[in-house]
Amino acid sequence: METAVIQKQDIRKTTAENLKTFLVTHGEQGFRAKQILEWLWKKSARSFDEMTNLSKKTRELLDEHFEIRPLSVSNMQISQDKTIKSAFRLFDGKLIEGVLIPADDRMTACVSSQVGCSLTCKFCATGYMDRERNLDPAEIYDQVVTIRDQAEKHYQQPLSNIVYMGMGEPLLNYANVLKSVDYITSPEGLGMSPKRITVSTAGIAKMITKLGDDNVKFNLALSLHAANDAKRNQIMPINETNTLVALRDALKYFYKKTGNKITLEYILFYNFNDSEEDARELWNFAKQVPAVHINIIEYNPIENASYKNTDPQTLARFARFIEQKGIPITVRRSRGKDIDAACGQLAGKTQ
Repeated sequence: METAVIQKQDIRKTTAENLKTFLVTHGEQGFRAKQILEWLWKKSARSFDEMTNLSKKTRELLDEHFEIRPLSVSNMQISQDKTIKSAFRLFDGKLIEGVLIPADDRMTACVSSQVGCSLTCKFCATGYMDRERNLDPAEIYDQVVTIRDQAEKHYQQPLSNIVYMGMGEPLLNYANVLKSVDYITSPEGLGMSPKRITVSTAGIAKMITKLGDDNVKFNLALSLHAANDAKRNQIMPINETNTLVALRDALKYFYKKTGNKITLEYILFYNFNDSEEDARELWNFAKQVPAVHINIIEYNPIENASYKNTDPQTLARFARFIEQKGIPITVRRSRGKDIDAACGQLAGKTQ
């Protein structure tokens, strides 16, 4: 007679209550559930053998019924400017990318929220991929842990910031993204401050409003890149159903509910959105958004698109116009271009 094979569950998808019930049902003490969850989310255990305050019998019981599905580093590249890009392999073999960006006194992890993307932004390498699936909270959490360890190993510095600006649209994976933030910020998890986390969206108005209703604690960035609907429609098809007026109203609502910082990300494309008139339109939009900061980003060319980075003189004029209007603005220099790790380049070549 054949022995039935137990289908193992992903333990990180099991609730605390279900785990406690499982343990009690199998003759274990219920308080062990708290110890196990601490190993999973605070100590980032990748195997049951690491859980040294559990008996061998308990660990064997867990191993019989559950599995941990940590991601692994399939490939790692270090840029001349010290940026580290990792291709992460998930339990089902799919690949995503994440980046460690060292800058001054910061160590920033840029993490992905989906395998691929469905939004087809014309200037972004990920936009030319299909969206294969959403990442679950543990897969996002694992990126942060791995990049944190890279920061400590290579640069002897702790991870200071996290941006959800990698592959995918975070607000189209809403519940999993928010759950991952919980694991990263909770005292029972990594204990990072939510004020050091920024979630970036291409602009889904109703989900920005939902962030306000859910009173999230992290910061929000909107990838704007054009401040009139006709131009934005050309490069970001999502704008056709999420107009600038709708986005403006959603951002104002978000701020009213949360008081959290809002950033407008704006890539300057040569001879497309880099004129003084474009700067004026950006100012007109930004002045309607409370507590706003503008990040001007250098464009990083990709194989599938013909857009070019604007010239330094035009960039300086554009930034000066906004600054003179009294809106805080930062020009972000690209990091990791030589390994396709810069903004908009993820999934270009690793895939």
